[in-house]
Amino acid sequence: MNITDSLERATVLSRANEFFALAVVVRAEKPTSAKPGAHAIITADGTLTGWVGGSCAQPTVVREALKALQDGEPRLVRLCPPERLGQFPQEGVIEVTLTCASGGTLEVYIEPHLPRPHLVAVGHLPIAESLARLGKDLGYEVTMMGLDLTPDRFPNVDRVVDRLDFSQLKLTPHTYVVVASHGNYDEEALEGALKTDAAYVALVASKKRAAAVIQYLRESGLAEERLARLKYPAGLDLGAVTPEEIALSILAEIVQVRRRAAIAIQAPADTVVQDEATDPVCGMTVEIGTARYTVQYDGQIFYFCSAGCKRSFEKEPEKYRVLNSA
Repeated sequence: MNITDSLERATVLSRANEFFALAVVVRAEKPTSAKPGAHAIITADGTLTGWVGGSCAQPTVVREALKALQDGEPRLVRLCPPERLGQFPQEGVIEVTLTCASGGTLEVYIEPHLPRPHLVAVGHLPIAESLARLGKDLGYEVTMMGLDLTPDRFPNVDRVVDRLDFSQLKLTPHTYVVVASHGNYDEEALEGALKTDAAYVALVASKKRAAAVIQYLRESGLAEERLARLKYPAGLDLGAVTPEEIALSILAEIVQVRRRAAIAIQAPADTVVQDEATDPVCGMTVEIGTARYTVQYDGQIFYFCSAGCKRSFEKEPEKYRVLNSA
């Protein structure tokens, strides 16, 4: 896959709001099969498209890419032979044992690309309009929802939904819903929003008005754990008065919620880093779930990165077991 193909694929994934990581070889010491500029895209299910090295390098790059999708942080990974580990320590560089017989070294930069946060503003009055404008300026994907809304009224947002139907939207833990319909359809909108996986659901209303809405929802059978998710009044207490100031206070609160969110929800459920074991021969990390080479010895299962390490262990199992228990 050439760089043009990679950029096109990255564009498609970005527009679909999908998780993916871009891995680029930035340095190589011979002999290695991958050269500087080699690159690949890794999606949340662990699929690698492209080329960043052979059977030793690829699993490590995939594993580190999935970790990057979990914590949202880019990383520079150095894959090198065991005897070179720790020889040139550098801040911010993750060193991983590379056990290929070639003995080369690769340095791979991995950059995660996470979906844009999604703001759903429910309503058609000035606060909702201000939320849409500010949300777009902050890089959010913005959806306007409300009865009788038309796309020509909000030409700069990503989507306009003219019904209170959240099933039309893909709401995730990166979605933030603000109901600002000012009593026109608060109850109906909140009943739908609180049943979704949105990270934040808030109501623009006084505490008295919000209490009446909550009582209505409770009597409608909405579960208490769902009701407990409702934030009211929406926004941080900044003393906001104008629609623009109120919208700013709400988006400030959304930023706060996003940054305080647990890392565990930063990636989709299928972004799973497998349980790992250490190859007793070379010390390389091996994913247990996908390990091809295993040996059961003395009631214990050992995992290996390659057939060569497996054979070495089979020849002298006590030697490697003792070394790894020391």
